[in-house]
Amino acid sequence: MIALAWDSTITMTVEDYASETLARRLRAHLQALAKLRLPITYREAAKGLLLTPPNTIRQVTEALEQIMTEDAAADRPFISAMVISKMRGGLPAPGFFDCAARLGRFAGDATCLDAWAFHAVEIDAVFAFWGSQSELLRD
Repeated sequence: MIALAWDSTITMTVEDYASETLARRLRAHLQALAKLRLPITYREAAKGLLLTPPNTIRQVTEALEQIMTEDAAADRPFISAMVISKMRGGLPAPGFFDCAARLGRFAGDATCLDAWAFHAVEIDAVFAFWGSQSELLRD
């Protein structure tokens, strides 16, 4: 494993750096789509990021969880709510709700109406926040 060091207090592995870069690229992609109010599937997110197998969906979900952690810390809506599962009829995968629960924002059941209600509120907040605010106010 190769480590990259920018100063003596911060050391990142190549994998950490790649993950951080992927999350940053995914956030930028989702911000552009939020302005258009266009949710996408996990597969579309992987294609939009030009990821190649193996483990493309896992890479997307890890980046989404990193983005959720950043959004929670900044008290922003979860822009990751824009990535939905075809298999769940328009809801994100259960991992989205698990991560939201770990971050203290979701206390319901990811398999029932709690998930639908939480997602509806979150996606509306994402569109309102990312679709209407200026770049300066979001950073």
